[in-house]
Amino acid sequence: MNVDEIIIQALKEDLGDGDHTSQATIPCTAIGKAELLIKENGVIAGIDVAKKVFFHLDPSLKFIGLIDDGQKVRKGDVAFTVEGKSISILSGERLALNFLQRMSGIATTTNKMVAQLEGFSTKLLDTRKTTPNLRILEKYAVAVGGGVNHRIGLYDMILIKDNHVDFAGGIRQAIEAARKYLDEKALNLKIEIEVRDFNELKKVLEVGGIDRIMLDNFTVDGLRSAIKLIDRKYQTEASGGITSDTLRQYAETGVDFISVGALTHHIKSLDMSLKAVRKF
Repeated sequence: MNVDEIIIQALKEDLGDGDHTSQATIPCTAIGKAELLIKENGVIAGIDVAKKVFFHLDPSLKFIGLIDDGQKVRKGDVAFTVEGKSISILSGERLALNFLQRMSGIATTTNKMVAQLEGFSTKLLDTRKTTPNLRILEKYAVAVGGGVNHRIGLYDMILIKDNHVDFAGGIRQAIEAARKYLDEKALNLKIEIEVRDFNELKKVLEVGGIDRIMLDNFTVDGLRSAIKLIDRKYQTEASGGITSDTLRQYAETGVDFISVGALTHHIKSLDMSLKAVRKF
């Protein structure tokens, strides 16, 4: 689902057969202007999405962006103005805000965590723990905040997790089956495998044939030992319960990537509101 399709479906959900409150209280010929007021410091994301929301409702609206995605914003900043039919502005207000607030919250959280990695080569990854049908927007917000997108879905990478290993009958069986599958399907996909302990790690190193090893729920000391054992033969990724409080400690181990599901599934939306510009 692309951005326009997401917006169209969201407008159908919100509008139904019409914005009856606005239609009942505002003359259909009324013209107004509103501005997006930032009420909390952070990183903005979703300006273009908000613009699309208003244009899908009413192409005659005049939208002027004053701040670009990825910029840091402070309380009191005005991110954009929108001018035209008052009913059109009111009908798109909540949907535009819903996208902007959530996307900006993700970008802000990501940016704060990326800042903690300064001085290290470690990259911060997102995961597939996203809101159904909104993944493209949430992962975009991660990128805006300075993070790196992991796979977009189940189709663009082989990621052998613990359940795959267990259902396949073991690590060797899972890796060999994955490589055979890629050969048969003529697919050029990277292979990553998750390990839960040093026994599984040693088995992966014995089998080989992968591109990245995900070290799941390892302690900082355990991760450091695991990376030494891997000895740069494969990319490394740390995952599982890593927070902003422990992120830098994990980066100090020399791990290539740290994935944090909370970037998209456990965030606080950035506070902002769309305010009418009153004429005196």
